[in-house]
Amino acid sequence: MKTLLLLLLTISVGVAQPRPYTFTKADNAFLDSLQHDTFRFFWETANPANGLVPDRGPTPAFASIAAVGFGLTSYLVGVERGYITRSQAADRTVKTLRFFAKAPQAEKTTGVTGYKGFFYHFLDMKTGERFKQVELSTIDTALLLGGILSAQSYFDKNTPIEMEIRQLAEQIYGRVDWTWIQARRPFVSMGWHPEKGFIDADWKGYNEAMLLYVLALGSPTHPVNADVWPAWTKSYNWAAPHWANFRAQPHVNFDPLFGHQYSHVWIDFRGIKDAYMTSKGFDYAENSRRATYANRGYCSANPAKWQGYSSTIWGLTACDGPKDTTVAGRIFFSYRARGAAIQQVVDDGTIAPTAAGGSIAFAPEICLPALRAMKSKYGAKLYGKYGFLDAFNPTYRYPSAFANGSTATGWFDRDYLGIDQGPILLMAENARTNFVWNLMKRNPHIRKGLERAGFTGGWLK
Repeated sequence: MKTLLLLLLTISVGVAQPRPYTFTKADNAFLDSLQHDTFRFFWETANPANGLVPDRGPTPAFASIAAVGFGLTSYLVGVERGYITRSQAADRTVKTLRFFAKAPQAEKTTGVTGYKGFFYHFLDMKTGERFKQVELSTIDTALLLGGILSAQSYFDKNTPIEMEIRQLAEQIYGRVDWTWIQARRPFVSMGWHPEKGFIDADWKGYNEAMLLYVLALGSPTHPVNADVWPAWTKSYNWAAPHWANFRAQPHVNFDPLFGHQYSHVWIDFRGIKDAYMTSKGFDYAENSRRATYANRGYCSANPAKWQGYSSTIWGLTACDGPKDTTVAGRIFFSYRARGAAIQQVVDDGTIAPTAAGGSIAFAPEICLPALRAMKSKYGAKLYGKYGFLDAFNPTYRYPSAFANGSTATGWFDRDYLGIDQGPILLMAENARTNFVWNLMKRNPHIRKGLERAGFTGGWLK
C-alpha cells in the first residue's frame, strides 16, 4: 500500500524518474572533445609561476580564487584522461599551493592576499594581491579549498613533491578560522572587508553553501559547532518558501542552477541524507536532478517568449549577458544570476551552456542533448578553443558598441568564465566515471564534515 501511494504521488506531481543512463559511442566522443577543450582553459590560461587562474578569458582579467579551485581538480582529470602527466600536474599543483601557503595574510587593505586563512575573491594575476577593494570571500575560499583537498587526496605517493602537496593542503585548510567569521552565530558570514568589517549577510537559505558548511564543520583546527547545519536547513525558508513544487518538480528551490551544482562537484550526495532530506524522502542529488528538470521545464514553456528556447536549448544560471539595458520593452542584463524557481524568475533570454553542463551528472538524458544541440545549432559562435563560450542570447539583436558580441542573429559571449568551465568539465567526469566523487570520499575532512552535519547512509556507512 505504501509503495502504491508513493507511486501515485509521483505520477500526480509529474516527477520524471531517474533511469540508468548508458553513454553511447557518440556521447563519449562528444564528451571526450568537450572535456579536453574545457580542460585547456585552465591549463593554458593559468599563470604557471603561481597557479592563479583568470576569472575569464580571452579578455584580460584578474584571478578568481574559485576558478583556481576548479582548476586544481581539473588537473587531476587531465592526468586520468591522459591530457598531461602526473608529474606535470604535481608541478603545477605544488606551485599553486606554495603560493597560497606563503601569500601575505594581514588586516591591511593592500599588499595582501587574505586574512585569517580566507582569501580575497579576486587577486592580481601576477602579484596575487587583493584586486581593488573586493571582499574576503567565504564561498570562494570554500571552492578553492575543494580543489586543494582534491589534490591532497589524489597525490598520495611518498615522493617529495606529493608529500609536500599533502602538507601544504593541510596547512592552508587548517589556517582558515571559520569561527572568526561567524559574525552572527551560528551562521558564517558571506565575507569581510578590512575597510568596514563583516558583510551584513550570512549563508542562509538553500544555495551553494553546502560545501562551505561541510568544510567549516570538518576543520581540524577551527571548526564551527554542529548546531550550524540544522540552523542552516531551518533557514531554507528564510527569504521565501524554498520547498515547493515548481514546474512539476517538488524540491528545495533555488533559482540559478549553479546553487544546485557547485557543492556537488566535490561531494557525492547520492544515497546520503541529513535530517532535512530524510524528512523529504530523497537526497540532495535527487534534489538537484529535479531542479534541473524544473529549469528545463520553465525554458521549454518559455512564458516570456524569448527567441531560441526549446526542450534542447535551455539553461538559466549565473553568467554573462549582453548589457544592462532596456530595448523595445525588454529588460536585459550583463553578468547576472539568472534562474527560475518558486522564489523568483530572472530571465532575460540569456542561456548558459554551463547550466546543462554542470547538471550532466544528475540528468545526462536531458543535459547531453542540450549541449549537443547548442554546439550543433550555433557552431563557432558559441563553441571555440576552450569549449563553450559562457553564454548567448538569441533575442538580443540590437547593435551597440557596448553590447559585446551582439550580432544580427543574437548576442554571443566572447569570453570563457573559469567558474562556469569548471562544472562542465568536472561534472562530465563524475557522470562518466565518478572520479572526483570517489576521490573526495577518501578525504577525512569531507567525511568528518558530513558526519558532523548529521549525514548518514550510503557511502558514509
